[in-house]
Amino acid sequence: MKTVQKGNWFEIIIPEKWTTFTLDDLLRTSWKVPKKMLHQFKMEKKVLLNGALPDWHKKLISGVKLQIELFTPEAYGVIPTYHDIEILYEDEHLLVLNKPAGMDTHPNEPTDTNTLANAVAFHLQANGIKLKPRHIHRLDRDTTGAVLFAKTALAGAMLDRMLEKREIKRTYLAIVEGLLHKKHGTINKPIGSDRHHPVRRRVSPTGQTAITHFKVLKSDRNENNTLIQCHLDTGRTHQIRVHFSDIGHPLVGDSLYGGSNIYSRQALHAIKLEFTHPFTEEFISCYAPFIDRPAIFKNIDPSSY
Repeated sequence: MKTVQKGNWFEIIIPEKWTTFTLDDLLRTSWKVPKKMLHQFKMEKKVLLNGALPDWHKKLISGVKLQIELFTPEAYGVIPTYHDIEILYEDEHLLVLNKPAGMDTHPNEPTDTNTLANAVAFHLQANGIKLKPRHIHRLDRDTTGAVLFAKTALAGAMLDRMLEKREIKRTYLAIVEGLLHKKHGTINKPIGSDRHHPVRRRVSPTGQTAITHFKVLKSDRNENNTLIQCHLDTGRTHQIRVHFSDIGHPLVGDSLYGGSNIYSRQALHAIKLEFTHPFTEEFISCYAPFIDRPAIFKNIDPSSY
């Protein structure tokens, strides 16, 4: 479906398949708009049908123009700061970026400027867009690859729900120490904080559910390491790093979790991000090329995974 931005307004033509919904059904039940946001839409008259205030409980009619005021200017929430970033996908609702190593996804302090969120804010500002960037998920400071941001509160809420329902698929490449005997498998072990270390996490029976699926892509007997592909059902902090350390195969370069220091950081890259666009229903698949092509990932073609 085609959507259009006109000033502060989002516009979409009601398709035939939505005619079983009332406007209230569509936003509350199908799009799962948060209650507070839906109340704001109604009270502040931010939703129109063909330019007129709607009957929220009347069935929608195919061909009618739905208009929602989504793009009202707002504070960026972070300090816009220039960084050389690679955008993998962008439209009026969201964008996907290729995060470099050595950069946090978002600030931990209000004065932080060396984060992907700061870079996104600068990109929006430079293009005359006054919207707050909202990260949908995070990557560790030294993990590289695809990260998804929403530009509006509604897009953020819908993408957050999709992430919770596992409708956003994230594929990672990692190199672990040693040779894995199983060609594929699932690690289902809860992860919690390590009370002896302020940053590290650990497998803990009282932790949060954490599920990692993996597949062996290549074993290197000479280097005694294994290239693996991972998919996550959950997104716990340091999940891949913790899980593989726990089974005796820490990531190469991951000194925090027992890996060797032959590489300057953990060998982990978010190679691909896939999801169905919440508004257009277009399937989006983003490949994140290696920014600096680290030697440890040599001869790997991102588009192959």
